[in-house]
Amino acid sequence: MLAIVGEDAVHRVEGLPGESAPVGLTLALGRLRTLGATGLRVALPAPGHPLGLSGPPEFNARAMEAEEAVICHGAAFGLVPEASEAGPAGDVHVEVVWHVLPVREAPPADVPSLGEAERELAEALRDATEVLAKLDVAGSGPVAEAAIDAYRARAERGREVLAPGYPPRAVRVLELAQRVGLLISLAYENGHGGAVSASEMAARSVALRPVERTARRAQVAAYNSVVEERERGR
Repeated sequence: MLAIVGEDAVHRVEGLPGESAPVGLTLALGRLRTLGATGLRVALPAPGHPLGLSGPPEFNARAMEAEEAVICHGAAFGLVPEASEAGPAGDVHVEVVWHVLPVREAPPADVPSLGEAERELAEALRDATEVLAKLDVAGSGPVAEAAIDAYRARAERGREVLAPGYPPRAVRVLELAQRVGLLISLAYENGHGGAVSASEMAARSVALRPVERTARRAQVAAYNSVVEERERGR
């Protein structure tokens, strides 16, 4: 439960069958189990890339807007989060409402196997490093060194460990995907030194976009690997 809530103050679930008002997360997860849910899949869609989604269009549109969603395995429901800030100045906290919507029971879009994700990530890491090497971020000087140090600190701070029961390969894939994602963030945030024109900045974005997509696909593959392995074992 703490892994879901994180540092948010309140999580509620709205639209759950049999409930006329929003309910707490614990009750909602229990109710979803009684409705047939045997697991949860993560979706991380982005504009033009419905990663992890299975439809219908109404659900996909909501998930695209939020850029994340959870799909129940074994029950035709999906949950899309809506976050808002509440509280007085100086004591602001985040509240999240998960909207339950019907989904199509179909394979999720564009999710690779762990093996495919690991192979793709190795190539993506090389591509990201090559792009960074062309920017001042990967060069010399105090600004570049500070950026690299910040990247290393963020990589360690943002490191996630999957829950017990996940295959070892899933842990490797997630860690590598997060490393690639942080490299991309570093390039976007600090990569203007070598990209002095609009066309050069656009070219950098074009070069990084497929790398970013590969990292997101790999994260979804890692998060969903327990459900996928359980399904293959049947």
